[in-house]
Amino acid sequence: MHDRVIVVGGGLAGSEAAWQIAQAGVAVTLFEMRPHVQTGAHVSGGLAELVCSNSLRAASIENAVGLLKEEMARLGSLIVEAARATSVPAGGALAVDRELFSAYIERKITEHQMIELRREEARAIREDDVSVIACGPLASDALASELERLCGPRLHYFDAASPIVAAESIDRTQMYEASRYGKGDGTDYLNVPLDRAQYERFVRDLIDGEKHEPHGFELDAAAGKVPYFEACLPIEEMARRGVDTLRYGPLKPVGLVDPRTGKRPYAVVQLRRENEAGTAYNFVGFQTRLTWPAQKAAFGKLPGLQNAEWLRLGVMHRNTFVDAPRVLSSDLSLRAAPRVFLAGQITGCEGYVEAAATGIVAAVNAARRARGDERTFVPPATTALGALLAYLRDGTSHDFQPQNVTFAYFEPLAGGRLDRQARRRALAERALGDIDRIASELNSVEVV
Repeated sequence: MHDRVIVVGGGLAGSEAAWQIAQAGVAVTLFEMRPHVQTGAHVSGGLAELVCSNSLRAASIENAVGLLKEEMARLGSLIVEAARATSVPAGGALAVDRELFSAYIERKITEHQMIELRREEARAIREDDVSVIACGPLASDALASELERLCGPRLHYFDAASPIVAAESIDRTQMYEASRYGKGDGTDYLNVPLDRAQYERFVRDLIDGEKHEPHGFELDAAAGKVPYFEACLPIEEMARRGVDTLRYGPLKPVGLVDPRTGKRPYAVVQLRRENEAGTAYNFVGFQTRLTWPAQKAAFGKLPGLQNAEWLRLGVMHRNTFVDAPRVLSSDLSLRAAPRVFLAGQITGCEGYVEAAATGIVAAVNAARRARGDERTFVPPATTALGALLAYLRDGTSHDFQPQNVTFAYFEPLAGGRLDRQARRRALAERALGDIDRIASELNSVEVV
């Protein structure tokens, strides 16, 4: 029996885990090293700071991540509660005012009588303590060394933060408001239309622009190059792979007819509202390793951005994750240290929502372990939460890479064939039915 659980990391997964453990009636000590020890990507000391996009992606339950959010909400997720309370218009997505979002979570955490927040770096993992390590993909060197001791050699990929521009510095006469396929109220995004000549010039600027040279530790030793995560490539790397690559990626024009011309542009740069006040916009999909002067030069040539005031320019940073199928048990505990649970992107899941979701699973299991209850909580793959865990257990590939939640890892439906929309609707209905049952069981057993 342990009277307290240690949670390391005050990001989305750590905050969610601390909240869930406390709500289950078990005391928590939450360690967060910021602002005393900063990372290469964070800018504040706030809990659950969003360092990349401000979007938690699709809201519809017929999308896997939208379904995951709804499942989390029904399991009492603090992260989803905060996101819905601090949301900003974003069409069919759930996006937040990142400052209000962080403040909401910090207030809830600091006001909870079962949570002690300690602003200091946790440099060691004690295998005899029940703990949740949710240090995020930017673990300190000391903690990363501890993980390496327990998990073997670390793996790395690269993630990014997109640029943010001041709304008042944008020339809206050269843009138009619209959400893709008309979702939302039509004012959630600003769209910068490009004709073929403008697009091809932009591609050349990306390819020719000066880049940050990777450090030796950032290179894959065998390949001699940066091991980018394929779902989060720098825009200049996409441009280098072919002149039309961006038109089928972040600059795709489908569903974005320009109301001024009645035609679809050759390519479109999308800006999404960054905060509730609408005073800032972020660039959708513009992760980059271009130097800041090169970013200003390339982005400043885009229509309407000639006088842009940059609140933040794009950065890329190294991320760390473990080889989950080989080092984690199904309940997210380390095979080498069964009282130590991992949560968040360190597990090898990708995305804000997925990171927070693993915090719920780790929290339930850690709270049980602290009480001396050896039962494991592993949601079935009929749910989005269970499907996410199923991917983390899939050892088919020897080159494990982070992945978002997808319907591919759901347990198939019984019965006849359905079209794509009907199948997803049926999967969502089954998932929510199972989650409601799980929530009821947890509430009747876990809360004291």
